[in-house]
Amino acid sequence: MSSAPTSVELSESSAEGWARKIERYLPLGLLGVATVAALVSGSVIGWLSPWPRLAGQLGIAVLVGLWLARRMGRPMTVRAYAIRSGAAFVLTVLNPLFCIFAWIGYTDADRVFRGRRLWTAFAATAVTMALGQSGGLPRSWGQGFLFIGLLGINFGIAYVVGRQVQQENRVSADRKVAITELERANASLHQALEENAALHRTIVDQAREAGIQAERQRLAREIHDTIAQSLAGILAQLQAARDNTDLVDVRRRMERALELARDSLADARRSVMDLAPAPLAEHPLADAINAQVDDWAAHHPVRVDMVVTGDVRALHLEVEATLLRIVQEALSNIAKHAAASRVGVTLTYLDEEVALDVRDDGAGFDPRGPVTSGSFGLRGMRQRAQLLAGVLEVESEPGHGTAVSVRLPAIVQGAA
Repeated sequence: MSSAPTSVELSESSAEGWARKIERYLPLGLLGVATVAALVSGSVIGWLSPWPRLAGQLGIAVLVGLWLARRMGRPMTVRAYAIRSGAAFVLTVLNPLFCIFAWIGYTDADRVFRGRRLWTAFAATAVTMALGQSGGLPRSWGQGFLFIGLLGINFGIAYVVGRQVQQENRVSADRKVAITELERANASLHQALEENAALHRTIVDQAREAGIQAERQRLAREIHDTIAQSLAGILAQLQAARDNTDLVDVRRRMERALELARDSLADARRSVMDLAPAPLAEHPLADAINAQVDDWAAHHPVRVDMVVTGDVRALHLEVEATLLRIVQEALSNIAKHAAASRVGVTLTYLDEEVALDVRDDGAGFDPRGPVTSGSFGLRGMRQRAQLLAGVLEVESEPGHGTAVSVRLPAIVQGAA
């Protein structure tokens, strides 16, 4: 996208325009000034006589003027510079005031010559200038020494100015290179910024999709670990009460079904709000797991032993919630499939990890067997552990029980 030129750019453009105009008209203007000065003062000093001398000055001046007018606007070449310098030298010999025109040789020599040829051009112009300043061709020793002195001064000035011009040209060339490199770098940076913006949009989209997928998996695990289990328990209690003639037992089962329904409703609300499980909101992890074990054992004719070892400490909420959900899922699987008579739950606090083991002496299964729809519980437990960089292992064998072991980083409470 183009942008409007700045005030600095406009001023630079205006200055360059004036410089081109001066460069275009200066040679012809200096020739005109020199001619007028020669004609006005020449009659007094005697540089216009005899008449062939005057005719030579006028003729050469007119020819050079026509030639300069024809070449106006064209770039200076070595041949054109030599013709102009030669004409200036002849005119200065005829009339020293034409050295005014010879001065033009200093202004554009650096655009035509380089190296030693540049200093040769400066020296030739210095000779013509010294010739005019000393009054023409030397006619005496004094005038000769004056000519040599003026030649040294003119060439010295030309040398200093030439060095300065060369330095400025080098600086200008370096600046142009730097500007070109800067423009290239800016273009590359602009392209990199566009690519980075596109990459950022892609990453944001991917993160959004990953977040949506993770939230779906979280809700699926929460529904399975809480609501689905509670509904299964309610269904089991209602089925048992339906065919039971013992009113006391029926009432007990109905109360249990109501209790499970209340818990299921509370869990559903907490799952939507992504809060911690209710037991952890009121008790430490070990007490919450122990309460969960006791509640499960009260409704199943199975002996359950709970053991806690290590330095008990408060862990990050996600770690504690994951361990509690895994205990709930493991006990639910035992009730559904194991037909066990004994269950052991061990919670171990290590220096860098916290470990949970749930073992039973039930029917067991082949972990290498085909995956069925009923294996979602194990898959959910493993996903929960992996989300916290943990590991869940399952050891089982038909007829020899099952052992579920999970290890999670012991992230302390309050850590990010």
